[in-house]
Amino acid sequence: MAIVKPFKAVRSNRDKVALVSSKSYEIYTPEMLNSKLAFNPYTFLHVINPGYKYHKQDISGELRFKLVHNRYLEFKEDEIFTQDESPAFYIYQKTTATNVFCGIISATSVDDYNNNVIKKHEGTLKERELLFENYLKNTGFNAEPVLLTYPDNDVIATVIKKYKQQRAEYEFSTTDKDSHLLWVVDDEEDIHKIVAAFKEIDTLYIADGHHRSTSSCLLANNLAKENPNHTGEEDYNFFMSYLLPESELSVYEFNRFIKDLNGLTPNEFLIELDTFFRIENRGQELYKPKEKHHFCMYLNNEFYTLSLRKSAIDFTDALSKLDSQILYTTVLKPILGIKDLRNASKIVYSQNKSDSLELKTKVDTGAFKVSFGMLPTTINELKEIVNAGLLMPPKTTYIEPKLRSALTIYEF
Repeated sequence: MAIVKPFKAVRSNRDKVALVSSKSYEIYTPEMLNSKLAFNPYTFLHVINPGYKYHKQDISGELRFKLVHNRYLEFKEDEIFTQDESPAFYIYQKTTATNVFCGIISATSVDDYNNNVIKKHEGTLKERELLFENYLKNTGFNAEPVLLTYPDNDVIATVIKKYKQQRAEYEFSTTDKDSHLLWVVDDEEDIHKIVAAFKEIDTLYIADGHHRSTSSCLLANNLAKENPNHTGEEDYNFFMSYLLPESELSVYEFNRFIKDLNGLTPNEFLIELDTFFRIENRGQELYKPKEKHHFCMYLNNEFYTLSLRKSAIDFTDALSKLDSQILYTTVLKPILGIKDLRNASKIVYSQNKSDSLELKTKVDTGAFKVSFGMLPTTINELKEIVNAGLLMPPKTTYIEPKLRSALTIYEF
């Protein structure tokens, strides 16, 4: 039984939302960030980059978090942000050149996360968990929802369809040619339908935002200990999520780039690979895998097809059948000496959504010795692994949609 609840979002007026909302802070290069800050006084980037006001870009730690809180208060004082008067759900639709994503922004339960109703598919780094918990504690808000997915549901789809026939509260386009629509669901009957429908859903899966969800839970646990009157209904017991039906989720793969061959020559490396794979040299022909357990490799100015030998691995569980895990257990760990994928300096990841030639171009620069590509993980593979209580290797999935910051803000 999944618990969702409406909340009073803090957000901008419809005339400013296109200027206020932003992509995730980490996406911007320093040059792009400075341009946005210089020419757009309304952008939320001013809130999360508070040092710009004082011509200092290197402010960090708790001081930065406190200044973020101050900039946020200024946005509220200037009425760039106002809080809705009544709790609501928010239907948000993002349309790209290739996909339409439409789901519900909601408050979701920390207890559901702790009780494994909300399930994760990736591990998290303790350092990042604590850093973001500290950020949340000092700022008092979260402006970017966790992306959760749920099995397609007719009741929820009917409510969404009803609102999509009405004028949207937000309707704007961005310079990447994506369009964004948002409807406010504050009708009590519709709210009840959404709440009741999610109560019938056994499991929600984290698609993106593992550190945000874990940090929210850490904060909730600590604030509960500090509150002698804790009831479990306080706002800190929930975190903001974007709930999207499984059929609308898009999953892409990450390419892997390796800086050295662990002391092997290219020919010696190929001989080591022969134990696990049938190898076909494709020269300059770019190969993209068409089936599971097939990999593309670029080495020494040539592309190769690596096809896993049927006798190479005994599949013992869902994780052992995952291509990113196979690459780790057959190549990265035993041959290239990469044991800890989360802290290895010799491996770099890059999502393969747009640049198919990246496997070649990055190696040809001399920065890397070999690169690997594979098919994307399916949502069914993800669910099978999660339901078995297992975790995928890092950078197994690149999932869309990527959400904008400050469309809706959750305070606690």
